[in-house]
Amino acid sequence: MTAAPSHMFDLTGKVACVTGASSGLGARAAFVLAQAGARVVGLARRADALAKTAASIEGAFTPMPVDLSDRDKTVDIAAQVMDIYGGVDIVVHAAGLNNRQPIDEITPDGWDDTINLNLAVPFFLSRCFVPHMAEQKWGRIINFASLQSHRAFPDSLSYGASKGGVAQMTRAMAQAWSTQGITANAIGPGFFRTELTAPVFADPERAARNAAQTCIGRNGEPEDIDGPLLFLASDASAYVTGQVLMVDGGFTAK
Repeated sequence: MTAAPSHMFDLTGKVACVTGASSGLGARAAFVLAQAGARVVGLARRADALAKTAASIEGAFTPMPVDLSDRDKTVDIAAQVMDIYGGVDIVVHAAGLNNRQPIDEITPDGWDDTINLNLAVPFFLSRCFVPHMAEQKWGRIINFASLQSHRAFPDSLSYGASKGGVAQMTRAMAQAWSTQGITANAIGPGFFRTELTAPVFADPERAARNAAQTCIGRNGEPEDIDGPLLFLASDASAYVTGQVLMVDGGFTAK
């Protein structure tokens, strides 16, 4: 039996699009994919934060400030992304919104904004890239699920609904597109110290409780996403599709 080839994690020649690349796990994803050899286009609203991501990356990274929440512009945004390097092979949907509205205070606008960015944008943007992926007979769609894809948390109903939807959307994407060489999977992060989770980590007691809930005994750091992301983005996961990989230190195992 031969050893597994090390090149199966090599992304040289691939083009990746990462949403939410201005901070947190999106910025980390852009860094990891570029380190693995991919040419990366990073999407986010904040041009200044995207510039900081670009400065941290040694490799091909193109920052593209856009407002992904405007669905009327999705097709144009996708076309602009594909024009940069001639297509997209890998798309990572790390952009997200959690407005943390208590259940009795959820507004229609707050609900729509959350469902739109967390659930609708990954679908409609991915669909724009599918024809190129299908032509190449190779593509990787990586969504971001959540602990709340499986569990309920206080003051987070709209976010939880969107992330439950992401899990099912991932399975449906896999069913629709995997025969064309396109895998669709999701990463479900636990409590990672990022901009989005700043309110959680601002309460040391709450952060400690979350760490104690894991099997490993600590909360996540951005680099903990590196291996799972690279696995799902590369040839290493060629026979893995429709799955939600929980990267949560065992939080959901207890």
